[in-house]
Amino acid sequence: MVKMKHKKIRMTRQRGVILEELRAVKTHPTADEMYEKVKKRIPRISLATVYRNLEVLCGLGVIQKLDITGRQKRFDADTSNHYHIKCIKCGKVDDLYSARPDAIEKAVEDHRGYEVLGHRLEFEGICPKCREAGGKEPDTQ
Repeated sequence: MVKMKHKKIRMTRQRGVILEELRAVKTHPTADEMYEKVKKRIPRISLATVYRNLEVLCGLGVIQKLDITGRQKRFDADTSNHYHIKCIKCGKVDDLYSARPDAIEKAVEDHRGYEVLGHRLEFEGICPKCREAGGKEPDTQ
């Protein structure tokens, strides 16, 4: 069992392996990519089980789901308040910690009087690897 903010989470073996594998990478994998990783440790696991457990972990706030525009959902073990940037060429997603998410929410609250419960801000660009390869047009494959 894992205790999260007054909640006890039943950590099944499958769920534990999924969480371990997600925490071991910084690549923001898709559910399909997580399935391939987890299958190496639990050969009989199904893709549906991986999807279901990723959704459960998201619902519990243990991981976060990234709804990156035009791409499959990706998952992140880092639940801290941070942004992401995606490469429009290869689809790679990286973390951005330099921005100040709390300051943006405070500015919106001060300006409009809303109580901000969260926000999404997505950056797009071309990653260093794709820039070195000379690509500026999005990959259409």
